[in-house]
Amino acid sequence: MLCCRLVGLVGLTAVFCACVASAQTTLTISAAASLKEALAETETVFKQSHANVEFRNNFGSSGALATQIDQGAPVDVFLSAAAKPMDEMEAKGLIVAGTRRNLLRNSLVVIAPLNSKLQDFQGLADGSIRMIALGDPAGVPAGQYGRQTLVALHLLDRLNSKFVFAKDVRQVLTYVETGNADAGLVYATDAQASSKVRVVATAPESSHDPIVYPAAVVKGTHNEEASREFVEYLSSPVARAIFVKHGFAIAAP
Repeated sequence: MLCCRLVGLVGLTAVFCACVASAQTTLTISAAASLKEALAETETVFKQSHANVEFRNNFGSSGALATQIDQGAPVDVFLSAAAKPMDEMEAKGLIVAGTRRNLLRNSLVVIAPLNSKLQDFQGLADGSIRMIALGDPAGVPAGQYGRQTLVALHLLDRLNSKFVFAKDVRQVLTYVETGNADAGLVYATDAQASSKVRVVATAPESSHDPIVYPAAVVKGTHNEEASREFVEYLSSPVARAIFVKHGFAIAAP
């Protein structure tokens, strides 16, 4: 009889453990590379009141991330550094209706190594600037904003031969940090995250499309309730304070 009771107890324990395990939720977040530090801190604070939630982050260029989702990558929440990738996903029915919201704003800046004598955008055309890092405009929003800015400032044609294209904005930052580029165009938040570069100049807002970061729950998620809750949380006062600390501005609703 005792043996039977022990067997029953073991069985109940196994069932209990299985229930606890099933209560754990892992959200896969595909997010623009420029959000890396801010998003990690936001998730850490979120988990303080949601102990059952874990995060799996995939950072990269917004265009590449949107393509991955379109091709079937299992993602719960998408955070883009531009409206266009989200617009395209929404048009294809790839996000959950009613979950899209504009979260953040950013600025575009020129950065250079700390010892550089570069002083402004016009200085990019100087012979001393041999290589300029830029996110690939084909899929990197920062590269698209950068190209728009250089067109507006009548510099693009003079700089075309100097560009080295990067897979995302963080690779641009790395190129400048390591001296593999004499200058680069990144977001102000990326420059703030590095002690190895300095901001040379900020692009006029009128020179490029508004830099807005939208977020949405991805269609097909198996964790829709938790994903919705997290996207809502990203607009909370606590989350906003974290983003502002990392240099972002809050977008208008």
